[in-house]
Amino acid sequence: MSGIRTYQKLGTLVTRLRYDLNQKETSSKKNVVNIPASVVFLYAYNRTGKTRLSMEFKDAGKRKTKKNPDGKADTLYFNAYTEDLFIWENDFDGDSARHLKLNGKSKFFEALTDLALDVTIAGYLSNYADFKFDIDYDEWKVTFSKDEADNIKISRGEENIFIWCLFMAICERVLDGHASYQWVKYLYIDDPISSLDDNNAIAVACDLAKLLRRSGSRTEDNGDPAPIKVVFSTHHALFFNVMCNEIGRSKKGEPKVKHKRFFLHRPNSEGRYTLRATEDTPYFHHIATLAELQKAADPGTGTLYTFHFNALRSIMEKTASFFGHTDISFCLKAFDNDENEALFNRALNLLSHGKYAIQEPTLMGEDNQNLFRQILYRFITRFQFDLPEILATRPAPVDTLP
Repeated sequence: MSGIRTYQKLGTLVTRLRYDLNQKETSSKKNVVNIPASVVFLYAYNRTGKTRLSMEFKDAGKRKTKKNPDGKADTLYFNAYTEDLFIWENDFDGDSARHLKLNGKSKFFEALTDLALDVTIAGYLSNYADFKFDIDYDEWKVTFSKDEADNIKISRGEENIFIWCLFMAICERVLDGHASYQWVKYLYIDDPISSLDDNNAIAVACDLAKLLRRSGSRTEDNGDPAPIKVVFSTHHALFFNVMCNEIGRSKKGEPKVKHKRFFLHRPNSEGRYTLRATEDTPYFHHIATLAELQKAADPGTGTLYTFHFNALRSIMEKTASFFGHTDISFCLKAFDNDENEALFNRALNLLSHGKYAIQEPTLMGEDNQNLFRQILYRFITRFQFDLPEILATRPAPVDTLP
């Protein structure tokens, strides 16, 4: 898949993802034309629609068709709805019987009592936390303890990591071919690291990468390939890149994981979606942000808010870091215009803090708009960014200061 593809609704986007996971490899005399993927990685901003996409993918798998006349489900998923299957009971009256309640009616917990997951969950959990747990399968509840304290209240981050470890343990049984999960053909994992710090995010990514390597190389007892296909989506840039690096590199004695990486975008929060392959540059989302800023800076059709200085400063900081420098002064000096360097630096420092935060959108004054366009145009031109067709407008150069 090359360039940018546009989809008017989630259903057609799901069709594309399922095709990428199921297409047969074809080749010409010179090169491979189509490569089936075991894993599809999606990077997308928050509020793009990742959770809705995961549910649409799941629903597509259980629609009645000629290949699936009974409408049997084929996707085990982890997303915000999965976390909602666990409800915290604080025992406000007695303040002692605190526990996490499981929704035993969900298919997610099917045959949980037969899977003997406690040891597997504990193995994963020990990588991230130091509390212990006990699952009461009769009452469908989990209690937690630490040191000498029982029935403790754990934090939201600890709760999320426990739920994630339970999901990973279930996935292991799926890959083992457990009878209760024979229906699973796909795993859809959306943003599994909410409320986690970066250290735990990296640890989770490494553990998940091991699981995905195993899912891609899975075989039947007779040796025939039987991979469990995976879609993984996140808004977390560090997590996305660690996953891409872990899956992308070859490991001795292990088969290479065939995968695809995409940047999922919803321009201007419209109904349509764009998908761009990012095999070479997982950080393509920074380029998309620059394209968004271009559109906002268009004198005829755009609207500039003071928080746009935040976004521009952030990208300039990352660009400076890429070249081994500590701050944006590197980018400003590269403009080859000493006269304006101090003014640009002062504007980026002043207008990207305090009351100009994104939570309180404020329209830019005309002078600041002119200043923003100058900085943006010179930054894009000097560093020769090749901006995508997602947003085709380009602000005209502004050569005069207000």
